[in-house]
Amino acid sequence: MTSGPALHLETLWTPATASEPLAYVIKLTNAGSEPVADFTLAISGPARIDPHATVEGGALVKRLSNHAQLAPPSGLVLAPGMTWTVNVRGLSWGLRHWSDGANSAYVTLADGAILPVITAPTQAVGGNAPLLKGAARFPMPAKAPVPVSIIPWPKSVATTGARTVPAGLDLQPQGEAAGKAAAAFTTLVADLFPVEALVRPAAEGGMPVQLVPTEGLGAEAYEIAFGEALVTVKATTQTGFLYGLVTLGQILRGAKQHPATLIFPSGGTIADEPGLVWRGTHLDVARQFYTTAEVSRLLKLLAWNKMNRFHWHLSEDEGWRLEIDGYPELTEIGAWRGHGKALPPLLGSGPHPTGGYYTKAAVREIVALGQSLGIQIVPEIDIPGHCYALLQSLPQLRDPNEVGEYQSVQGFPNNCLNPAYEPVYTFIEAVIDQLLELFPGNIFHLGADEVPLAAWSGSPLALDMLEKLAGPAMRKKHEGQLNQLGNHNGADEIEGSPTAILQAQLIKRVHEYIASKGAITGGWEEAAHGNVVDQSKTYLVGWRNVEINAALASQGYDIVASPGQRYYLDMANGVAWSEPGAGWAGWSGPQETYEFEAREGWTEEQLKHLLGVQSCIWSESMTDRAIFDRLVFPRISAVAEAGWTLPERKSWQRFSALVGLMPIMYGHWAEA
Repeated sequence: MTSGPALHLETLWTPATASEPLAYVIKLTNAGSEPVADFTLAISGPARIDPHATVEGGALVKRLSNHAQLAPPSGLVLAPGMTWTVNVRGLSWGLRHWSDGANSAYVTLADGAILPVITAPTQAVGGNAPLLKGAARFPMPAKAPVPVSIIPWPKSVATTGARTVPAGLDLQPQGEAAGKAAAAFTTLVADLFPVEALVRPAAEGGMPVQLVPTEGLGAEAYEIAFGEALVTVKATTQTGFLYGLVTLGQILRGAKQHPATLIFPSGGTIADEPGLVWRGTHLDVARQFYTTAEVSRLLKLLAWNKMNRFHWHLSEDEGWRLEIDGYPELTEIGAWRGHGKALPPLLGSGPHPTGGYYTKAAVREIVALGQSLGIQIVPEIDIPGHCYALLQSLPQLRDPNEVGEYQSVQGFPNNCLNPAYEPVYTFIEAVIDQLLELFPGNIFHLGADEVPLAAWSGSPLALDMLEKLAGPAMRKKHEGQLNQLGNHNGADEIEGSPTAILQAQLIKRVHEYIASKGAITGGWEEAAHGNVVDQSKTYLVGWRNVEINAALASQGYDIVASPGQRYYLDMANGVAWSEPGAGWAGWSGPQETYEFEAREGWTEEQLKHLLGVQSCIWSESMTDRAIFDRLVFPRISAVAEAGWTLPERKSWQRFSALVGLMPIMYGHWAEA
């Protein structure tokens, strides 16, 4: 073969009509000079072919979640210039955005050889607008609503006058806390804004900034006093000093870059402290892997937004990302995806081994960075559901006598740790011990979301446990779920079901173990099922809607509000096909995210249990880092301001004028 076959994949989406079912058309074209025969085509991307779909022009050979293998009709030879077309009439959910479709493909020949396939973004019938990537640009207006650039907006801004913009800041800390904050800020701005030299000595034109320890200010509070020749920052803690310096750095950058619009004050004060205790961001590193360098960069961006919690989602059906002593299989098997592996290519990861994990040394490095930036890192190992990668790595954690199959909403079979199987607890306790040693914040987030209704319906051990807990009728009811595929309209609602009774036993036991270590249990809102946790030692992340958040607060649970409709940053910015991202919870543009108020409608009693807000970065759509930048920025700053700035002091006009100055992750900006 003088030149290998050049294979190209196109996918086309047509929604269902009154007379026609949906059509997901897959076209494989041989643009090379040699025929291709005896092959199968593998595709992956967020779209999931339904296991019961009608497939016209080929056959669905294998399907695991969003990984599908398709075979052509018997004897088909793909000659040069020829296109093989498959029409799939059935997906787990209809496509909404261009990033939903297949974004990776490859061909496997009869001898096992793999041929790469160039994959084009999915097209929609009638959707021919240019596909959008990169963070949307928010230009600085000629006249800004405020004279100084600060995000999130402070509690009190009473600056006066304007002076020539300083070349940089000459930090003069007094005491240990101020010294550590000055060192952290110096490193932070050098990393975020190379060669801007925001911190520089007097010999290079730096303006003196005195950091003066002051008793009596809040843990994250600071005060800034401006003068013609000197700025003074007062705080009680290292984090307070850091936040004061971040504000000062933002003012300086704004005045430097837009001297006709923004100023550096010559007098007056800023007094500031956050409105909410918890101002967080969650990152899913299992669907797509992010290196230590990327996680570190995100932490620096959080600090620049005065966010103080990083929820690190370390395990999923699609991958396990943390080194655990005694269980090397987790990272040898569960951290990698690829053709022929226990985890096939998923979400566009391709045929060759892809993935990664964090060593304990890497975790310690990231935790130390977080501590220097005032960020507490909360680890999550999601149990009992979302454990496909874990169980592929450690199959000995399954009930050996379990039969049948259940499927998660994401299309993974038998993916839940069994509450009735004792080796499960030996494993979980070992993981908890190691994570509490690695993460000094003393929180272990156990997940507890999206367990399928039919989970463990074929496990004798689980059914015996259920009968002891709830009687033979409940056992019989659960046995009736065996091999029943649920999740027809999103995740199963399990409240009050046999599954919820069984899950509650696992959560109760794991929670008691976490509490015995002096730590707090975090969970998604489903951890409240059965009301088996000590509410004084638990907090929940509410993700469905604020009404459920408020109801759980009424029950006495501390809540971090993260409603999917507004704070899930994988949701698309708009309804257009040309926007990337997910759409199951709807859409939320920067303005909608900014103007949303999680506290609205809560009673005074409920508000006592509102810890704060959190954005969630789920990674299914984010193989392309330009998609990451579009989805996360500037919406992450909108959530940051919701957590810091009092509702009556928020202003979209001000925020949108200033947010273009905020740094982004990868530097991908939208072309228009």
